[in-house]
Amino acid sequence: MKLLVVGAAGQLGSTFAATPGHDVVGLTRADVDVTDRDALLAAVERIQPDVLVNCTAYNNVDGAEDDASTALAVNSMAVRSMAAAAARTGATFVHYSTDFVFDGEASSPYLEGDRARPVSVYGCSKLLGEWFARDAPRWYVLRVESLFGGRHARSSVDKIAAALRDGRSTPVFRDRIVTPSYVGDVRDATLALLARDTPSGVFHCVNSGHGTWADVGRHIAGLLGADPALLMLTSVNDVRLKAKRPVYCALDNHKLAEAVGWPLPTWQDAVSRYVTTL
Repeated sequence: MKLLVVGAAGQLGSTFAATPGHDVVGLTRADVDVTDRDALLAAVERIQPDVLVNCTAYNNVDGAEDDASTALAVNSMAVRSMAAAAARTGATFVHYSTDFVFDGEASSPYLEGDRARPVSVYGCSKLLGEWFARDAPRWYVLRVESLFGGRHARSSVDKIAAALRDGRSTPVFRDRIVTPSYVGDVRDATLALLARDTPSGVFHCVNSGHGTWADVGRHIAGLLGADPALLMLTSVNDVRLKAKRPVYCALDNHKLAEAVGWPLPTWQDAVSRYVTTL
């Protein structure tokens, strides 16, 4: 299977580089400007992939409030171009989205069919991208969340682990509920989905379970033998941010587990595997 990964230098895209059993071609920002429709179409037509994987994103959530045009260009219109390229070449299109398409007002993990109601410009741009992705003949929209691992990782998990290891205090939300997800597990689930020739659809491609960032911090502290008192518990409402964030962000992954034939590892297992590599 020939995979073309757009955004190959990023946190998620870089994990596809060493995928055994597949011919992987990576395009970075230096290779193609995804907002240049003609250049993007030409690149995909030249490479003729079996699968086009979009790992690009404008993910500056606060910045998008002041620069909606860039967020829409990358997160929406570029996806439209990629879907068109997939249609021209007959490639399967894989597009990664986000938990930020939801409003965060749920009380149980979101299902794929739950109503999307973004509360930020970033979330709106990602939801529009989801709609455009469906223009491809065969497509998968995979919602991911709180990613950690991969090249140049600067995730919340990395920041918490670094602070605890150095004996520094670090703030963690006591009320924001998330499903942290390991990029390696996301990649493996994506490849399994493709291998099974699963019908097109939206899937929550996240590790299993959920917890607050305080829970994540305490788990990391236990792994490192660090003092959990270094975790400064705070509320989302206590932090002034330009863009509103969904507070309850847990995603249910049972649909994906059924499709690939195995349950995705828990976030605790994933964090444990990652932190031991740091």
